[in-house]
Amino acid sequence: MSDGIRAFVFDAYGTLLDVNAAVKRNAASMGEKADAFAAMWRSRQLEYCWTRTMMNRYEDFWTVTEEALVYTLRTFGLDHDEDLKARLLSAYFVLDAHPEARQALARLKDSQVKISVLSNGTNQMIKAALEAGGLLEFIDAALSVDDLKVYKPDPRVYQYACDTLNVKPSQVVFVSSNAWDLAGASSFGFKAARINRSQLPPEYEFAGLHSEHRSLVELATLIR
Repeated sequence: MSDGIRAFVFDAYGTLLDVNAAVKRNAASMGEKADAFAAMWRSRQLEYCWTRTMMNRYEDFWTVTEEALVYTLRTFGLDHDEDLKARLLSAYFVLDAHPEARQALARLKDSQVKISVLSNGTNQMIKAALEAGGLLEFIDAALSVDDLKVYKPDPRVYQYACDTLNVKPSQVVFVSSNAWDLAGASSFGFKAARINRSQLPPEYEFAGLHSEHRSLVELATLIR
Protein backbone atom coordinates (compact mmCIF):
# COMPACT_ATOMS: atom_id res chain seq x y z
CA MET A 1 0.00 0.00 0.00
CA SER A 2 1.32 3.47 -0.93
CA ASP A 3 3.74 4.97 1.64
CA GLY A 4 2.76 2.32 4.18
CA ILE A 5 -0.64 3.93 4.74
CA ARG A 6 -2.83 1.80 7.01
CA ALA A 7 -5.47 4.27 8.14
CA PHE A 8 -7.33 7.40 7.14
CA VAL A 9 -8.42 9.48 10.11
CA PHE A 10 -10.99 12.18 9.35
CA ASP A 11 -12.02 15.31 11.12
CA ALA A 12 -15.82 15.47 11.19
CA TYR A 13 -17.00 19.07 11.34
CA GLY A 14 -16.28 20.93 8.12
CA THR A 15 -14.54 17.95 6.55
CA LEU A 16 -17.14 15.19 6.31
CA LEU A 17 -20.06 17.20 7.69
CA ASP A 18 -21.25 20.66 6.68
CA VAL A 19 -20.77 22.63 9.87
CA ASN A 20 -22.97 25.46 8.56
CA ALA A 21 -25.97 23.20 7.89
CA ALA A 22 -27.65 24.14 11.17
CA VAL A 23 -27.73 27.81 10.24
CA LYS A 24 -28.72 27.14 6.62
CA ARG A 25 -31.82 25.30 7.80
CA ASN A 26 -32.82 28.30 9.90
CA ALA A 27 -31.68 31.07 7.57
CA ALA A 28 -35.21 32.45 7.26
CA SER A 29 -35.04 33.48 10.92
CA MET A 30 -31.84 35.49 10.34
CA GLY A 31 -32.18 36.92 6.86
CA GLU A 32 -29.04 38.43 5.37
CA LYS A 33 -27.18 37.92 8.65
CA ALA A 34 -27.14 34.13 8.32
CA ASP A 35 -23.62 33.77 6.89
CA ALA A 36 -22.08 36.13 9.42
CA PHE A 37 -23.97 34.37 12.20
CA ALA A 38 -22.64 30.97 11.12
CA ALA A 39 -19.07 32.28 10.92
CA MET A 40 -19.19 33.83 14.39
CA TRP A 41 -20.77 30.77 15.99
CA ARG A 42 -18.10 28.52 14.53
CA SER A 43 -15.20 30.82 15.44
CA ARG A 44 -16.36 31.17 19.05
CA GLN A 45 -16.99 27.43 19.28
CA LEU A 46 -13.37 26.72 18.35
CA GLU A 47 -11.99 29.54 20.47
CA TYR A 48 -13.78 28.25 23.55
CA CYS A 49 -12.43 24.74 22.94
CA TRP A 50 -8.88 26.01 22.79
CA THR A 51 -9.10 28.37 25.75
CA ARG A 52 -10.74 25.72 27.92
CA THR A 53 -7.94 23.31 27.02
CA MET A 54 -5.26 25.87 27.92
CA MET A 55 -6.97 26.63 31.23
CA ASN A 56 -7.63 22.97 32.08
CA ARG A 57 -11.34 23.75 32.34
CA TYR A 58 -12.80 21.12 30.04
CA GLU A 59 -16.48 20.95 29.20
CA ASP A 60 -17.80 18.72 26.44
CA PHE A 61 -18.42 19.94 22.91
CA TRP A 62 -22.18 20.13 23.35
CA THR A 63 -21.70 22.57 26.24
CA VAL A 64 -19.11 24.60 24.34
CA THR A 65 -21.32 24.71 21.26
CA GLU A 66 -24.17 26.07 23.36
CA GLU A 67 -21.89 28.63 25.02
CA ALA A 68 -20.76 29.86 21.62
CA LEU A 69 -24.34 29.96 20.36
CA VAL A 70 -25.51 32.02 23.35
CA TYR A 71 -22.80 34.60 22.64
CA THR A 72 -23.67 34.71 18.94
CA LEU A 73 -27.40 35.04 19.56
CA ARG A 74 -26.71 37.95 21.92
CA THR A 75 -24.41 39.63 19.42
CA PHE A 76 -27.06 39.47 16.69
CA GLY A 77 -29.91 40.48 18.99
CA LEU A 78 -31.60 37.09 18.75
CA ASP A 79 -31.13 35.89 22.33
CA HIS A 80 -34.85 36.30 23.02
CA ASP A 81 -35.68 33.49 20.57
CA GLU A 82 -35.45 30.30 22.62
CA ASP A 83 -37.09 28.28 19.85
CA LEU A 84 -34.39 29.31 17.38
CA LYS A 85 -31.69 28.40 19.89
CA ALA A 86 -33.21 24.94 20.37
CA ARG A 87 -33.50 24.36 16.62
CA LEU A 88 -29.91 25.39 15.97
CA LEU A 89 -28.52 23.16 18.70
CA SER A 90 -30.57 20.11 17.76
CA ALA A 91 -29.46 20.46 14.14
CA TYR A 92 -25.93 19.47 15.22
CA PHE A 93 -27.18 15.91 15.53
CA VAL A 94 -28.32 15.82 11.90
CA LEU A 95 -25.75 17.87 9.99
CA ASP A 96 -25.65 17.31 6.25
CA ALA A 97 -22.72 15.34 4.89
CA HIS A 98 -20.73 17.02 2.14
CA PRO A 99 -22.03 15.73 -1.22
CA GLU A 100 -18.94 13.70 -2.10
CA ALA A 101 -18.31 12.24 1.36
CA ARG A 102 -20.18 8.98 0.92
CA GLN A 103 -18.54 8.17 -2.41
CA ALA A 104 -15.09 9.03 -1.07
CA LEU A 105 -15.43 6.82 2.00
CA ALA A 106 -16.78 3.94 -0.07
CA ARG A 107 -13.71 4.08 -2.33
CA LEU A 108 -11.34 4.04 0.62
CA LYS A 109 -13.26 1.21 2.25
CA ASP A 110 -12.73 -0.88 -0.88
CA SER A 111 -8.97 -0.37 -0.45
CA GLN A 112 -8.95 -2.19 2.89
CA VAL A 113 -7.56 0.72 4.91
CA LYS A 114 -8.91 1.54 8.35
CA ILE A 115 -11.28 4.51 8.38
CA SER A 116 -11.76 6.53 11.52
CA VAL A 117 -13.23 9.82 12.62
CA LEU A 118 -11.43 11.86 15.29
CA SER A 119 -13.59 14.71 16.47
CA ASN A 120 -14.03 17.34 19.14
CA GLY A 121 -17.69 16.35 19.24
CA THR A 122 -19.09 14.08 21.92
CA ASN A 123 -19.56 10.41 21.13
CA GLN A 124 -23.31 10.93 20.90
CA MET A 125 -23.00 13.95 18.60
CA ILE A 126 -20.55 12.26 16.25
CA LYS A 127 -22.39 9.01 15.84
CA ALA A 128 -25.77 10.69 15.41
CA ALA A 129 -24.47 13.10 12.77
CA LEU A 130 -22.56 10.41 10.87
CA GLU A 131 -25.61 8.17 10.85
CA ALA A 132 -27.87 11.01 9.71
CA GLY A 133 -25.41 11.77 6.91
CA GLY A 134 -25.29 8.16 5.76
CA LEU A 135 -21.60 7.79 6.62
CA LEU A 136 -21.51 5.67 9.76
CA GLU A 137 -21.45 2.36 7.87
CA PHE A 138 -18.01 3.21 6.45
CA ILE A 139 -16.41 4.13 9.78
CA ASP A 140 -14.36 1.56 11.68
CA ALA A 141 -13.93 3.78 14.74
CA ALA A 142 -15.61 7.06 15.67
CA LEU A 143 -13.35 8.64 18.29
CA SER A 144 -14.17 11.59 20.52
CA VAL A 145 -11.87 13.86 22.49
CA ASP A 146 -14.45 13.53 25.25
CA ASP A 147 -12.73 10.27 26.19
CA LEU A 148 -9.61 12.31 27.05
CA LYS A 149 -11.19 15.59 28.23
CA VAL A 150 -8.91 17.69 26.04
CA TYR A 151 -9.45 19.22 22.60
CA LYS A 152 -7.55 19.07 19.34
CA PRO A 153 -4.87 20.05 18.45
CA ASP A 154 -3.42 18.68 21.70
CA PRO A 155 -1.00 15.86 20.71
CA ARG A 156 -2.68 13.47 23.14
CA VAL A 157 -5.73 13.41 20.91
CA TYR A 158 -3.77 12.23 17.88
CA GLN A 159 -1.95 9.65 20.00
CA TYR A 160 -5.35 8.35 21.08
CA ALA A 161 -6.17 7.60 17.45
CA CYS A 162 -2.90 5.69 17.01
CA ASP A 163 -3.46 3.67 20.16
CA THR A 164 -7.03 2.80 19.21
CA LEU A 165 -6.22 1.84 15.61
CA ASN A 166 -2.90 0.18 16.51
CA VAL A 167 -0.94 2.17 13.94
CA LYS A 168 2.13 4.38 13.89
CA PRO A 169 1.75 8.11 13.13
CA SER A 170 3.59 7.66 9.83
CA GLN A 171 0.95 5.13 8.73
CA VAL A 172 -1.93 7.59 9.11
CA VAL A 173 -3.36 10.06 6.63
CA PHE A 174 -5.18 12.71 8.63
CA VAL A 175 -7.85 14.48 6.61
CA SER A 176 -9.30 17.86 7.54
CA SER A 177 -10.55 21.10 6.06
CA ASN A 178 -9.33 22.95 9.16
CA ALA A 179 -5.80 24.30 8.87
CA TRP A 180 -5.22 24.41 12.63
CA ASP A 181 -6.18 20.73 12.93
CA LEU A 182 -3.88 19.77 10.09
CA ALA A 183 -1.02 21.66 11.72
CA GLY A 184 -1.53 19.71 14.93
CA ALA A 185 -1.76 16.40 13.11
CA SER A 186 1.29 17.06 10.95
CA SER A 187 3.35 18.20 13.93
CA PHE A 188 2.40 14.95 15.66
CA GLY A 189 3.66 12.91 12.71
CA PHE A 190 0.55 12.18 10.63
CA LYS A 191 0.43 12.66 6.87
CA ALA A 192 -1.78 15.75 6.73
CA ALA A 193 -4.18 15.96 3.78
CA ARG A 194 -6.02 19.25 3.40
CA ILE A 195 -9.50 19.39 1.89
CA ASN A 196 -9.54 22.91 0.50
CA ARG A 197 -12.93 23.28 -1.17
CA SER A 198 -12.77 27.08 -1.18
CA GLN A 199 -9.16 27.31 -2.36
CA LEU A 200 -8.04 29.23 0.70
CA PRO A 201 -4.39 30.34 0.95
CA PRO A 202 -1.84 28.30 2.92
CA GLU A 203 -1.70 28.51 6.71
CA TYR A 204 0.59 27.07 9.40
CA GLU A 205 3.25 26.42 6.79
CA PHE A 206 5.75 25.57 9.52
CA ALA A 207 3.90 22.29 10.07
CA GLY A 208 3.79 21.19 6.43
CA LEU A 209 1.22 19.26 4.41
CA HIS A 210 1.39 15.84 2.80
CA SER A 211 -1.18 16.74 0.14
CA GLU A 212 -3.99 19.13 -0.72
CA HIS A 213 -7.27 18.33 -2.46
CA ARG A 214 -10.36 20.13 -3.75
CA SER A 215 -12.58 17.18 -2.89
CA LEU A 216 -12.65 14.12 -0.65
CA VAL A 217 -12.86 11.82 -3.67
CA GLU A 218 -9.29 12.76 -4.60
CA LEU A 219 -7.99 10.96 -1.50
CA ALA A 220 -8.16 7.63 -3.29
CA THR A 221 -5.11 8.70 -5.32
CA LEU A 222 -2.99 8.44 -2.17
CA ILE A 223 -3.33 4.65 -1.99
CA ARG A 224 -3.01 3.61 -5.63
